[in-house]
Amino acid sequence: MADLRRSLVINFFATSGTKVLQFIVSILLARILSPSEIGIYSMTVVFVNFAQVFRDFGVSYYLQREPDLDNDKIRSATGVVFTTSWVIAAALFAASGWLGMWFKEPGIVPVMRVLAIGFVFIPFGTVTGALLARHYEAEKQAVVHVVGTVCFCASTLILGEMGHGAMSMAWGNLINIVACGIAYVPLRPKGMPWLPGFRHWKSVAHFGVGSLVTNCATTLNNSIPDILLGKLGSARHVGLLSRANSTVSIFSYVAGSTMNYGAVPYLAQTYHKGESLAPILARSTLLLTGVGWTALALTAVLGQDVVVALYGAKWIECVPAILPLVLAAVVTLAFNYIPMAVTAIGRPYLSAFPVVVTLATRILFGVLLFDGSLNGFAWALFFATVASAPVTAIQQSRYFGLTTAMMFRALLPSAVVALGTGAVAWLLAALLPASIPAMARLLVMLLPLALAWYLLLRATRHELVGEVHRLAAPLKARLALLRPNV
Repeated sequence: MADLRRSLVINFFATSGTKVLQFIVSILLARILSPSEIGIYSMTVVFVNFAQVFRDFGVSYYLQREPDLDNDKIRSATGVVFTTSWVIAAALFAASGWLGMWFKEPGIVPVMRVLAIGFVFIPFGTVTGALLARHYEAEKQAVVHVVGTVCFCASTLILGEMGHGAMSMAWGNLINIVACGIAYVPLRPKGMPWLPGFRHWKSVAHFGVGSLVTNCATTLNNSIPDILLGKLGSARHVGLLSRANSTVSIFSYVAGSTMNYGAVPYLAQTYHKGESLAPILARSTLLLTGVGWTALALTAVLGQDVVVALYGAKWIECVPAILPLVLAAVVTLAFNYIPMAVTAIGRPYLSAFPVVVTLATRILFGVLLFDGSLNGFAWALFFATVASAPVTAIQQSRYFGLTTAMMFRALLPSAVVALGTGAVAWLLAALLPASIPAMARLLVMLLPLALAWYLLLRATRHELVGEVHRLAAPLKARLALLRPNV
């Protein structure tokens, strides 16, 4: 636990910094590029993300949870990931023309081809990254995050300013992949084999098939909004949905890597010891929602100010979609660790069931409720999320002994904190003059909202209070040293 906590802190500051930088770049790109150009890239990335599932083939999770990992198994995992990645690269490149014709968007073709080239270089860092995560070596992974992010941000902004449109993001992605692959070379674990092999490919493939089913369903589920909206609506609709999603996902974008870092190996180790995962899942979800639900509540209340401050007034049309997307994210966050838990116990395919339900209902509600407006489509996504929640709740109860009633009781403090902080935000927003610029309004509210959140944590005796104090302890110690002796 000590190693994991230390790695989580390192991972948080490293990935949060890089994510913040990437987010700033996305804000600048929103002012440089048009909604249609961003929509073209978003529509293309949908298919690339789906291809990523087949490329990885569950290799990363296999390396993180395999109890008896040796060099032969590492070589086999390397062989599998190189094979799948290069096959996918060729397939994406060949399919680019057809996709451009299907969407009637010729701009998709060159973007897809550049992203396909990235699959040639991705395998050079995949296995090393998985092994570093297995041993909680977050500081080494932080180096790679920084190198890749700096290269991506610099290249994307320069190319965007030069007028390359959607291609600026595609080339930036390729430069990021190559830079990360190079950065991983000196950080390889001692004794890690260089050459691939296939001696244990069957065990890798056996685990990979189980992961593949779930990952395919998850990626298709994540991709279907852009695909469906791109077909029913336009690239502009897709671009607006992308901004609404980005606004709602600010917390998970910044903290997503940290909140999931080391979860699979840690849960797997606990499971192999014969211990129950229910207490870990309940406490982890409580800590997560203590921050995440509050962030979502603030996004729902202050969504318009956030959009105008970050992206500019030209994106104001995406604001009506924020509330339903926030409510969907609230439900999703409550079950965040279940997919990783079933993977840790060797049953990754179980996660596919709720995802398939969500996928089917997203298509159904999306077609039925789409009235040409972004708002109707966003509510369809929320209803689909609610429809799948009982399936995940049943799995949580059956395989981990954590019933829905137990989870509700455990998460009640987080709900009170989120609602209370959201109410304070609503009151502050109503009191501040509308004539004040959006960014200034948000900055004025920042400190009162942080104080309200902390006081509500104390009032509800939330377990997050201890973590906040633990994180603040080193800062207090340094401040004490700076005080003059009396």
